[in-house]
Amino acid sequence: MIRSTADRAFLPMKSLFEQVGNMMILTGKTITAAIRPPYPYGGEFISQFLFALQLCWFPLLISTVAFGFGAPGLQAANLLSLFGALDRLGGFFILASVREFAPFVTAVVVAGVAGTAITADLGARKIREELDALMVLGVDPIKNLVVPRFLSLMLITGLLNIYALLFGISGGLFAELTYGQSLGGFFATLFTNASVTDLWGSVLKTTLFGAIVAIVCSYKGMNASGGAQGVGQAVNEAVVIAFMGVFAFNYVFTQTLLATHPEISALR
Repeated sequence: MIRSTADRAFLPMKSLFEQVGNMMILTGKTITAAIRPPYPYGGEFISQFLFALQLCWFPLLISTVAFGFGAPGLQAANLLSLFGALDRLGGFFILASVREFAPFVTAVVVAGVAGTAITADLGARKIREELDALMVLGVDPIKNLVVPRFLSLMLITGLLNIYALLFGISGGLFAELTYGQSLGGFFATLFTNASVTDLWGSVLKTTLFGAIVAIVCSYKGMNASGGAQGVGQAVNEAVVIAFMGVFAFNYVFTQTLLATHPEISALR
């Protein structure tokens, strides 16, 4: 009885560790398949890139402007105005938008829009036994299906992060104008506190976010079962696990970046 109770208690944790291990194996197989010739996935890569771009650009625009104007914009401006330091809002946006908000919002939008579409697509192929048919025909589903989605999501998230930075900072400009301030102080503190490390760290982090989302969503789609209901469940699980992976990686990456570059740990 004690053993059965312990098994039930630790079964979810065991399943989680098994899935994480399988995703790591899928990551290794995907990277190997991407760099090993032949490269038959060019057309699929372009179509997936354009598909993700078409789906994500407008939700990302709305989200980044709203987040930039709301949380780091109006809230920070309200606090800084108490100390007569509204000109420091631009420097605050380096910390809030460039380092955290823009990468995080980009990952959320890509996971919630493009990632779910990948899981649903691969899950539908799985329950129709198309993936098994490809393997019988000698076609590697990882090289032909997972690799183009993996590469396209990495590229699209890195590019969309730059897009998110521009519109996120524009939200800060709107907040500055709302308080009747000139934009000279905003740009002065923005460029004073900005560094190349901030920019490349933001783009690199978001690109790796895209890799995490692609692996999680591809894995859940390729292992879906139980018909249409199973595909829907796989989509829900993929989004949750992708968010957890993004949260965990963001914490590790940010702490590593601050540890190796202590000069960016505080606003100058």
